Amino acid sequence: MREGLISLASGSLFGAGLAISGMMDPSRVRGFLDILGNWDPTLAFVMGGAILVMALAWLIQGRMIRPAMAGQFNLPQTRKIDRNLVMGAAMFGVGWGLAGLCPGPAIGALVVEPVSAGIFVVSMIAGMAIHRAAKL
Repeated sequence: MREGLISLASGSLFGAGLAISGMMDPSRVRGFLDILGNWDPTLAFVMGGAILVMALAWLIQGRMIRPAMAGQFNLPQTRKIDRNLVMGAAMFGVGWGLAGLCPGPAIGALVVEPVSAGIFVVSMIAGMAIHRAAKL
């Protein structure tokens, strides 16, 4: 129960941050990615803020024995950059550029723009299912 409440609070805070920052607005995201056209730099500040918060979190995590709300840290066990990582990152970037949404904001956008976000989310789930079926 406690983990569920912590997850709900964390997800709500994350979703509120996405909404306030404009990350759920596909036109703002596309404007940010349009560096040769009518570039909108506002999301650069969102990303910069996220990088600062994450840098601080890594510093704190390095000094902790275990997480405050879990038994152990679940950190990546490898730093290997392989074909799957590069292809996945490229597909993510292309999808983000085309749709103006990535998975987190898309889930939040279901409330604001259910039809367009719904198409994205259904396509995203289909892609995950295809990946799982192909065992790539």
